[in-house]
Amino acid sequence: MKTTLWTIVTLIAIVNAHLDGTAGSPQLMGARKFFSEMKSRNTRVLPTSLASEAPTVIEKRQTSNGRCGPGLGSCTNCCSAEGYCGTGPEYCISPDCQYQYGPLCDANVKPKGASTENIPRPLVGPIPYGGAGIFDCVTPGTVAFTFDDGPYLYTNDVLDKFKRYNAKATFFITGNNFGKGQIDTTPAWSDVIKRMVAEGHQVASHTWTHQSLDKVDSRTFHNQIIYNEMAIRNILGFFPSYIRPPYSQCEEDNCGNKLRNLGYHVIYFDVDTEGYLNTDVTQIQKSKDIWDATINPGNPSTSNFLEIEHDIHYQVAYNLTDYILDSIYSKGYRSVTVGECLGDPAENWYRSGKIPFLP
Repeated sequence: MKTTLWTIVTLIAIVNAHLDGTAGSPQLMGARKFFSEMKSRNTRVLPTSLASEAPTVIEKRQTSNGRCGPGLGSCTNCCSAEGYCGTGPEYCISPDCQYQYGPLCDANVKPKGASTENIPRPLVGPIPYGGAGIFDCVTPGTVAFTFDDGPYLYTNDVLDKFKRYNAKATFFITGNNFGKGQIDTTPAWSDVIKRMVAEGHQVASHTWTHQSLDKVDSRTFHNQIIYNEMAIRNILGFFPSYIRPPYSQCEEDNCGNKLRNLGYHVIYFDVDTEGYLNTDVTQIQKSKDIWDATINPGNPSTSNFLEIEHDIHYQVAYNLTDYILDSIYSKGYRSVTVGECLGDPAENWYRSGKIPFLP
């Protein structure tokens, strides 16, 4: 039963980490075929704890047949990815819930407290803001180990592994994705985010509900950034100046410029082991092979790496992370935050309305 549950959790994480509920193919390397097959099956897989809460009766509100979406109309609650009105995770989970047609979709639920939108955002330091984004570190001998989409079930254990190595990482936090609950009102998530900062890791943004920033209107773009700021502020008292756009989709002249105006460093990566694709114990060696092929030719006196993983996947958290950490240190590198690998002082990583900011 435990194995089955882990499999289900991993599948829902895959779908929600890389699909936004709209037509189109994922942008990360190697994902196109996998996710086109997943979408063609027209199935929804939820963790058992959430599936048991999903309603079995479709609520008929505003539309005469309980349907919603383009050409069908709106609901008073949530509009599922398949175009049905209802409540509960099966209908409301973002990024799949059609937030334009369902006011209670997770993407539309605003965190409590004052908005962060008017907090000053001076562009301090030499690191570029917005634009085309940053793909590489600059400090030799460093590996910026980064994780997207969390916090999740495995994140505390990932932190334990880093603590044993005295290693640091950057966690690109999503505020309310795949039905895990808001990070600022779910104690497990709030606690792990506080732990990240207390142990010297960097917390960065991955938007509120993982919508593609290239595919949303201006209001939703604003909400995706500001809502996540508010939630992180509610936990830490400050919010990040670093962001990784979902799906790595952020056109320079539009999204990139908007993020610059909001005072964000846009962070991508130059190493992707595709751990999000190799989620089974029989597949994870493929990711290890990609890592080895990348780091083995390097030299810590001249080389550096900016590497992406996702801490929502079991094999990444409990298998691949150990492998990469051991490789990093056995070859003479250090695992550091993105800020450190770029030579950016820690006081530039966050904003709180107080200048200068001291974390």
